Amino acid sequence: MSTMEVRRPVLSVQLLTQLAAERGLGLEHCLRDTGLGAAALSDPATEITATQELQVVRNLLAGLGQVPGLGLDAGLRYHLSSHGIWGFALLSSPTFRGAAEIAVRYLDLSYALVRYRLENQGDDLLIVLDDSQLPADVRQFLVERDLAAWANAAWEMRPGGFPAKSAQFRFARPDYGWRFEKLMGVRPSYGAASNAVLLSARDLDAPLPQANPLLARMCEEQCRQLLARRRVRSGVAGQVRDRLLRSPSEMPSLEAVAKELLLAPRSLRRRLEEEGTSFRALVDEVRQTLAEELLLSAHMKLAEIAERLGYTEPAAFISAFKRWKGMSPTAYRQQRQPSA
Repeated sequence: MSTMEVRRPVLSVQLLTQLAAERGLGLEHCLRDTGLGAAALSDPATEITATQELQVVRNLLAGLGQVPGLGLDAGLRYHLSSHGIWGFALLSSPTFRGAAEIAVRYLDLSYALVRYRLENQGDDLLIVLDDSQLPADVRQFLVERDLAAWANAAWEMRPGGFPAKSAQFRFARPDYGWRFEKLMGVRPSYGAASNAVLLSARDLDAPLPQANPLLARMCEEQCRQLLARRRVRSGVAGQVRDRLLRSPSEMPSLEAVAKELLLAPRSLRRRLEEEGTSFRALVDEVRQTLAEELLLSAHMKLAEIAERLGYTEPAAFISAFKRWKGMSPTAYRQQRQPSA
């Protein structure tokens, strides 16, 4: 499955459309030719493709024109908490080097469209922001956005933000170049062969304030499982999962989904069986995935999570969660959240 096809939460598009709205650009314009509507955008369970997000970026740039530093403005809206379990994995990492490795390993769980690559430079670490696969019309905006989002993450992980020794970018120095210096603490060079930031070994390996090795390992395991689930579902199973994610609080019946897919219920059961799954298993998968993310990334009561997932009472949700994870939702949350 290509990176552009991996499903991602809709939150990134929400942040982009909020930025557009503050500058006078309407939602209808932002969502043009994306296949998304206002209802899907307001549902936190909606997942989209990177291709759809790229179209939103194009619409935003076409509607607002050349706004200096717009990509930086967009990126500063992203925080570690916006990224769910991926963000918690970074926050609990023992060192910045470890966080960088986790970030790149599970990059498809973030909202980045720039591809990050790590290269050792002695004891220092070069982080390359590879924009070569991005369309030229949105390239600089996305480099700016993803860099600023990364800078926000760095400030949330450690006092002082980036442990940068130097930085360089492929584009020419913009009039707002001072903003890059403020973000990274160094003066970048421009017109370079690649976009890259060199990080200092001394700061890379220093302990992070919120380091929690046990929690970091647990979060990484959750990242691994979540990324595998997002990548693996294709064919009819993928279509069913996408439909279930649209309205987890009102899970449709197998018959209703079969009708939407223009299949007989018996045919849908057979197709799912051929793909090694079942309708019931997909419902459980969607609910379990969302439950784990909501327990860790949202300040919600168990009753609210149960309702969000379509359970009529919390007891039913708690019973299901114990079946999935072998522990209660409360115990799961306590084990995986950073201590106060």
